Amino acid sequence: MRTAPLKRDQITEWQRLRALLWPDLPAAQHRREMVDILSDLEFNAVFVAVGRDRKLHGFLEASIRMTAEGCLPGPIGYIEAWFVEPRHRRKGVGAGLMKKAETWATSRGCKDMASDAEIENEGGRQAHQSLGYQEVARLAHFRKSLREREAVRQPAARPGPD
Repeated sequence: MRTAPLKRDQITEWQRLRALLWPDLPAAQHRREMVDILSDLEFNAVFVAVGRDRKLHGFLEASIRMTAEGCLPGPIGYIEAWFVEPRHRRKGVGAGLMKKAETWATSRGCKDMASDAEIENEGGRQAHQSLGYQEVARLAHFRKSLREREAVRQPAARPGPD
């Protein structure tokens, strides 16, 4: 398995892998995000793991950020997405993708590389730690819908003249 920057003829395979990572995301949203990434390759990169069968078996999306938890202000390389098909895990594929991203970030002046993993993703957290990443924070994200409040605030329609 070799790792390399994404080529244009691999975009469909990349989308297939993204759908495995985020199955609840509509295909149209995957495409929009992919276009956004590819439209700014100065601050974004995609690396893929290509098998002997020429199919993609993993990918990593990286970006340059100015801030990240536990890092001094940027530029900072950031792992936005990292996925390897289950049958190819624990074979160095993920490490190869991460190495490509770290080299890319270093070439752009980054002194740190950062990432995140959901708290319940024990495998993802262990994979990061096995590659030298240190856990620097645990966050709980919250949301509150304001739509109901908006409906209450809107004045009732006034009847017009007959």
